[in-house]
Amino acid sequence: MKPFKDQLFAYPGILEKTDGGAFLRVDYDERRDLDERDAIKEQRVKSDYVSLKPRWSEQTLQFKAGGRMIKFIAAGKTRDARMAVIYIHGQGGNRFQGANDWRFGGNFNRIKNLMTRNDGLFISTDFSDFGTRGKDEVKQLMKLVAANSPGAPIFVACGSMGGAICWRLSEDPEAARLLGGLLFLGSMWNNDFFKMPMLTDKSRWVPIYFGHGSADSVFPWESQKEFFEKIRRAAPGYPVKFVLFETGSHGTPIRMTDWRAVLNWMLSVNG
Repeated sequence: MKPFKDQLFAYPGILEKTDGGAFLRVDYDERRDLDERDAIKEQRVKSDYVSLKPRWSEQTLQFKAGGRMIKFIAAGKTRDARMAVIYIHGQGGNRFQGANDWRFGGNFNRIKNLMTRNDGLFISTDFSDFGTRGKDEVKQLMKLVAANSPGAPIFVACGSMGGAICWRLSEDPEAARLLGGLLFLGSMWNNDFFKMPMLTDKSRWVPIYFGHGSADSVFPWESQKEFFEKIRRAAPGYPVKFVLFETGSHGTPIRMTDWRAVLNWMLSVNG
């Protein structure tokens, strides 16, 4: 993908790099990366980090799933997109979270810009719950994207509790075939993964990214890293990466994940 404000969004420093770069420990400093980056702390990033160009294509749309109309916000090409990113919010969120240009250090604005400037599509969607019904709704949205943009890899990024949807998609054979990659942002693990074809059948491997803060009080980073290492042992060569933001909190991966670096890696894996 062509760059967009890469210098502003690059990781501020690498404290540790192991497994050939599969694991990174990134220097995160709240004063520098939050206080000095935001004009209004946690509410509005400084304007240097934002371009509102994607608003020319941004629209609220809806699709039908399970007899219910589900709304989502889309930016970019809704037809013939080269790639698509679908954001799944966590507990208490909604479709507006992933479409907010100004919160989370402007990082959602960056992914909207990366998609719109690279003939892609970004979606932030509503869904009913974090169970099977919600998974089926997101799968229906993925099928809609695939129908409108045949062959486009679909990356699903799940924040916090939204990870339950990501794991359910990986268990669903129809949904799994549409996945180009999974991103877990301050989210959870799933030990049932080790029995899934997505892991046991090399032809069905899908790139996975874990971003986590070392001060996450919801999902302990140690458990997530142990899960990452177990994947590495169970399936040597599996395309999985873990970025730990040192001192970062539960929401830090949403703010600090380098979308372009992660997605370019996933695109290279997909060939």
